[in-house]
Amino acid sequence: MRSILFAALLPSLLAAQTGVILSRKAPADVKMSANPDSSVWRPVKGIITEADYTGAHLANHRTEVRSRWTQGHLYLLFVCQYEKLNLKPDPSTAAETPRLWNWDVAEAFIGSDFSDITRYKEFQVSPQGEYVDLDIDRSGQNRSGGAGWNSGFQVMARIDAANKTWYGEMKIPFEAIANGPPAAGRELRAGFFRIAGPGPNKAHVSWQATGGKTFHVPEKFGILRLVE
Repeated sequence: MRSILFAALLPSLLAAQTGVILSRKAPADVKMSANPDSSVWRPVKGIITEADYTGAHLANHRTEVRSRWTQGHLYLLFVCQYEKLNLKPDPSTAAETPRLWNWDVAEAFIGSDFSDITRYKEFQVSPQGEYVDLDIDRSGQNRSGGAGWNSGFQVMARIDAANKTWYGEMKIPFEAIANGPPAAGRELRAGFFRIAGPGPNKAHVSWQATGGKTFHVPEKFGILRLVE
């Protein structure tokens, strides 16, 4: 009985120890715009980070993430300040781009199982609208679909060169990240990251410090909470 009660309380306990992003319910699915000033995104407050995965400050790489949800999808909007973009030549948006993380990219790690935090999904969008999704298993048991997994998620991106900011939006089928329909109060584990800039001194932006030179530290993820 005690273990059952602990499992039920675990999401709230983690939320008390880590960051929380609120995902606001939208009345219906909408067409993506990658525009923070649209009627969909303007009223939504998100989280902001200006730090790397060690927690050190990163100048000129302010990153904001906002979220909304419907009965069918989870939406994420990234607002990404940059110094210099590292873009893949000859980009393709018609199919997944393998190893997209070699270029500028925004990433969302989403997990729904609080009893097995080594399993989660990874979603990436580039400033050029390239994308990739992965099914991750950090337990070493090879239980995931890896790069062969397909969530059916969609992306949109645009670059505002004058203001050195790019915007990336994701529309993720909720059934791809969690069992059962979404509902206000439900919590997911979430990590938000960016790889930015060219060369060996790329910036690695992280919402929550991971304590190591990798984003894949699921015990350091924050909480995404669905609210009305």
